[in-house]
Amino acid sequence: MPCTGLQMVLGGGGTGGDRLSPQPLRSWERPWWFCYATDVFLKFALSQVWFSNVPHTRLVEDKGQNWISRDHDKFKFPDGGTLFIHGANQYLDQISQMVPEIAFGNRTRVVLDVGCGVASFGAFLFSRNVITMSIAPKDVHENQIQLALERGVPAMVASFTTQRLPYPNQAFDLIHCSRCRINWTRNDGILLLEVNRLLRAGGYFVWAAQPADKHEEAQQEAWKDMDDLTSRICWQLVNKEGYIAIWQKPFNNSCYMGRNSEVQPHVCDSEDQPNTVWYVSQKACITRLPENGYGANVSSWPARLHEPPQRLQDVDMDAYTAKNEIFKAESRYWNETVESFIRIFRWKTLNLRNVMDMRAGFGGFAAALINQKIDCWVMNVVPISGPDTLPVIYDRGLIGVTHDWCEPFDTYPRTYDFLHASGLFSREQKRCNVSVILLEMDRILRPGGHVYIRDSKYIMGEILDIAQAMGWRTDLRDTAEGPFASRRILRCDKPIS
Repeated sequence: MPCTGLQMVLGGGGTGGDRLSPQPLRSWERPWWFCYATDVFLKFALSQVWFSNVPHTRLVEDKGQNWISRDHDKFKFPDGGTLFIHGANQYLDQISQMVPEIAFGNRTRVVLDVGCGVASFGAFLFSRNVITMSIAPKDVHENQIQLALERGVPAMVASFTTQRLPYPNQAFDLIHCSRCRINWTRNDGILLLEVNRLLRAGGYFVWAAQPADKHEEAQQEAWKDMDDLTSRICWQLVNKEGYIAIWQKPFNNSCYMGRNSEVQPHVCDSEDQPNTVWYVSQKACITRLPENGYGANVSSWPARLHEPPQRLQDVDMDAYTAKNEIFKAESRYWNETVESFIRIFRWKTLNLRNVMDMRAGFGGFAAALINQKIDCWVMNVVPISGPDTLPVIYDRGLIGVTHDWCEPFDTYPRTYDFLHASGLFSREQKRCNVSVILLEMDRILRPGGHVYIRDSKYIMGEILDIAQAMGWRTDLRDTAEGPFASRRILRCDKPIS
């Protein structure tokens, strides 16, 4: 087992809680001093992980929380901890009983968990066919996202501060905040307006305040302010039970347009681009819903995975054929490709869990893994240098993020088992050096992890040289089109030692 140091914690420094600022990556620097266990994702992974992989004890030492405990060489996660005192499953059952229309795994497929702790909410939703993006800032419990990823739960370092989160308008079917330590009503409610932007039309916001405070005067005042703000942005309180309140976002703009003109916050002007998120400041206005209903009319899971979403028509791309046909062609291609990779390269023996598609397109690669019943989740990354297909990915019931691959990705080292990059380097080579991207891939890839690169044969030599210099084991192959095709496939493995 390699022994890895902790100096390179995140890809950027970051200030004020916003997106991590880009920092120079130090070539070939890989410190070692903690032993890394590679058999992470065994059947117990959601309930316990190896201590040596995340050698921090601050969450254990915090007696105000009951997130994790240490048992010799492992961290163990209780069923819910302090956040869900009767267990996470009972908490999810309570939400379902309060609003049966939420219908986890059917109507509700994609969830955002804000201030997620160690992502127990998302971990227990897996069994209900729900995929959850768990986010938390890098704060006093700086390793909670690292622990979440070690459990095999989708997670990112992110927070509600001054910039838009890197997710599209109408991304999530449900957004959850349980003791997330965010004052949603400050600064004219600008943070809740960002939640409103991210929430799908007709979607739900679940707010669980701290039970111990529910009778205190401060909590009553906070509830009064929250009730006032949510009514002004046309959210409907569909149920409140104890310390849990659930609101529903409207399906269209009729309530917004029917308000008194003096009511604040106002509706964003027609020039607002709610899907533009990279280094864009939050706006203190209500995001308009499309008049054509795009984003609201998604099918239930799993049908939505295979149907071309309506927002596909909004993607700005050069297309000589109908976009629906391009969508279907991509799906067929990745289904056939993944099926052949499973057969030839025995992917089902790789114990994949945390997977990243670095240039995701419409999410066809992730959909193919689901179709082939690979027990993993995929972070679909849509580079800012190409068409914005992220709304389509979310409408399919998948998760993803906007990113610039010339900058570090907002995650900890050694958090992904498998990195897939199709056509990424030939697109980005004019924007930044190929080595910058490859070094970032090495940072976020686990020892024993795997990389599949499919790209132009004219750039593959440079990629191969750098990959070998980093110590990766490499295997360059022709594509199915044969030796005279314009593309090559490079398979890489990051050594365990």
